[in-house]
Amino acid sequence: MAARRIKVAITHGDINGIGYELLFKIFADERMTELCTPVLYGSEAAAQWWQRQLQLEQPVSWQLITGAEEAREGQLNLIDCAGAHKVEVHPGEAHEEAGMLAFEALERATADLRNGLCDVLVTAPINKAVMPQQLFPFKGHTDYLDALGAVTPGESLMVLGAQDCRVALATTHIPVSEVARSLSEELILTKLRLLEQGLQRDFGIIKPRLAVLALNPHAGDKGLIGKEEDTIIRPALQRASEAGQLVFGPYPGDGFWGSAQVDSFDGILAMYHDQGLAPFKALYMNEGVNVTLGLQFVRTSPDHGTGYDIAGKGIADPTSLRTAIYWALDIYRCRQRYDEATRYPLRRHYHNRGRDDERIDLSAVRDDY
Repeated sequence: MAARRIKVAITHGDINGIGYELLFKIFADERMTELCTPVLYGSEAAAQWWQRQLQLEQPVSWQLITGAEEAREGQLNLIDCAGAHKVEVHPGEAHEEAGMLAFEALERATADLRNGLCDVLVTAPINKAVMPQQLFPFKGHTDYLDALGAVTPGESLMVLGAQDCRVALATTHIPVSEVARSLSEELILTKLRLLEQGLQRDFGIIKPRLAVLALNPHAGDKGLIGKEEDTIIRPALQRASEAGQLVFGPYPGDGFWGSAQVDSFDGILAMYHDQGLAPFKALYMNEGVNVTLGLQFVRTSPDHGTGYDIAGKGIADPTSLRTAIYWALDIYRCRQRYDEATRYPLRRHYHNRGRDDERIDLSAVRDDY
């Protein structure tokens, strides 16, 4: 019997952005529904409005369902999360109504994930400024999902990836003026541990090589331009190395991104947002994927925003969101393989150079290994 297709929960994001255009372009290709069973958490009124507005060469049809358990393979399934909310689309404009619709879709999708009705989550871009602050007091998807579904609360990790480049952040959405005082040995060690574990479980890299970027220009230039490298970053790397991690650095950010070193590592830890993501997006803007490591479920998203400036013009590139769906499927399968392989680690049943008359105690060995 054929294996069940992975069920992908997709949130529509901000209805005034490019989310629906991207989704229509992606699912106009019928081969996408051969790879997975997509469940779009959105608004039928918004979907119909965008279908009329865009007038794409290949219109997309969908099945309206009331719950993810009704989703059918081979087609796009839509759950209308608008409820009693009035749905009005204003392309390229920031409206609180759109923020509420984005929140309702996100809440419904994550609830279904936690109840096992969907397998992975892919989020279209939201505008954090219009999200309902009383319901969504977060700086973005990552913080929201950390509070909701982190394996260990406070220990999720945002990683942007494309091809073999994967960039994580020691600090995320904080002002640059707060970065230096936010860094600590323990913070860097935690991020390195999460990055290594994520690369192992979600990407199948058993012993990842991790590069760590410096905070200051020229890696502090022996204390002349800053002391964080000597007082925080290098001691953290020493401790990580002693714990068995393959860590290297700290590397000056400009020289690192401008060299071939990027391809020599499985993961990169940047100290602050733009140090890691500005170069990454310059290199991979149309294909980058945002992955949240450390969650109980798989979550990906495109590496761009709502695209208000091009909303409704029909020119949005769906590559990043399409790749986010591909990555969600790959990571889900990789997690299954990793969890299966590590579920019952074998104990050592022999003694090196033991005495001939030495008996081995097998009482603690599980009989289902």
